[in-house]
Amino acid sequence: MKYILSVFIAVPVVLSCLALPANALSSEELSNAMSRHLNCLPLQSVVMDEQEISISKEKLCLAAVYVATGMKPLWVSERGPGENAAVILQFLENSRTEGLRPSDYAVQDILSLWKSRNSDDLARLDTLLTINLIKYAHDVSRGRLMPFKGDPQLFAEASDRHFKPVQIIKRVLAAQDLASHLAYLPPSHEYYRKLREALKEYRDIAAAGNWEKVADGKMLHPGDRDERLEQVRKRLEKKGGTEAGGEKENSYDDQLVLKVKQFQKSFGLEGDGIIGPKTLAALNRSPEEIVDTIILNMARWRWLNIELGRRYILVNIANYELMAVEEGRRKIEMPVIVGKQQHQTPVFSRRIQYVDINPFWNIPSSIAANEELPELRKDQFYLADRKVRVFSSWEDNAVELDSTAIDWQAVSSNDMKRYKLRQDPGPWNALGKVKFVFPNEYSVYIHGTPAQELFENNIRDFSHGCIRASRPLALAEFLLSEEKQEWPLVRIQEIADMGERTVVRLSDPVAVHITYQTAWFDNSGEINFNSDVYGRDRRLAEILFATQDSVTSTDRDFQIDG
Repeated sequence: MKYILSVFIAVPVVLSCLALPANALSSEELSNAMSRHLNCLPLQSVVMDEQEISISKEKLCLAAVYVATGMKPLWVSERGPGENAAVILQFLENSRTEGLRPSDYAVQDILSLWKSRNSDDLARLDTLLTINLIKYAHDVSRGRLMPFKGDPQLFAEASDRHFKPVQIIKRVLAAQDLASHLAYLPPSHEYYRKLREALKEYRDIAAAGNWEKVADGKMLHPGDRDERLEQVRKRLEKKGGTEAGGEKENSYDDQLVLKVKQFQKSFGLEGDGIIGPKTLAALNRSPEEIVDTIILNMARWRWLNIELGRRYILVNIANYELMAVEEGRRKIEMPVIVGKQQHQTPVFSRRIQYVDINPFWNIPSSIAANEELPELRKDQFYLADRKVRVFSSWEDNAVELDSTAIDWQAVSSNDMKRYKLRQDPGPWNALGKVKFVFPNEYSVYIHGTPAQELFENNIRDFSHGCIRASRPLALAEFLLSEEKQEWPLVRIQEIADMGERTVVRLSDPVAVHITYQTAWFDNSGEINFNSDVYGRDRRLAEILFATQDSVTSTDRDFQIDG
């Protein structure tokens, strides 16, 4: 699809001049300078492919903005930068508080032109403020697109390309209070706000210094005596732990054990109180490293800068947890199982449309070919023993076949994909008692599981991408709690025990947000960190923390029509 931008460089409108001191810049001179500065398109019509329209083509984008706003300075006058210019500069300078870099928004270039009253300098200042305001508004509200370009599959959630600079500038110009308008651009929910507060706290800790590391050595068990335990106590008195106390500085007493267990849980580790290599590595994470982790997670929330909803389900893949939230209160929290390394659970938001009690499991073709077929070749009763029925195809008119009578040795992987394998409801069903469906292109949903023992593991990446909930009946009760017909837990349990499939559509679909957060806050307001199960922090850091020389504006692809 082609977008056509017609740009006509009109003769500048001569503004009525006020009485100015001798040699003072006139509004006409500034207007002419703006025209010279923006007269960068040799053609009256520019036709470009949609995917090539980029803010990196700075002059084209600027011309579109200024043509749409009357071909006049937006932030400066012949007297210099105005009040809104100062507000913009302030937000660009303070972008660091949002985990962004002021150097990405030409702050030094803007400051170098701030006091000039030369017409060309003021024209350049005005356009610098405009282009960098657009960049900032995009980055702080939508998140940077560099990760998507660096790894489209891994960072698919960073691919929103519907940001329109002309509309953004028009909204800014219409704002009665520009500072308030810009302050509302980042995500407003508590998850982001608390990260922003933590960013400042850990930067202050880093600036203060005196972050003492715990020396390497043998594993420390409750009851041990070791000089390094004094270092452990001092470390836990810093941010990331609470005051450790204790009668003997080098004794691993019960009070210190309790604090270490709390610390371990806050870093996604098994809370056994044993200070081994993983706990030692967590204790020795520097405040600078923690700052980087917080910045990465703020970036993720900006990619998902949407209204979370009055009622919603929030899944944190990295923490293997699910929350059901209503009116800002966490009503339910439960452990979940997420995708394996080779079947990573994707990040996205949708709405749960219906609850499927006693669901069938239609085994995906890939699983049938890669996992079911090898087992069938060893045991022809493999499907029958698990109450899995075989149909001749995926068509509605398919006929059921006897899986024990098929020569599976003669069936190829491609042949296997043509069969439909469906597991009946029951205690053997891989989806458990309930499935929660939110249609999406990934064929991912939330469901129960008969393998409850897996929830005892601290690391829970066992699925093919779907999310297995530890308490699906409780989640069903939450989702159905506002239906006209009452759905108490006891009724849901009775239906589940009957074994007959029952589908309940939600009259008001509930949002589900599947996220990947390696820094988050618990109910007490304490920051927690998770192990980076999919290695996404490392890859994202490689892209976002690139050296300044390699950072350009080419990471932002916008439509430039209004």
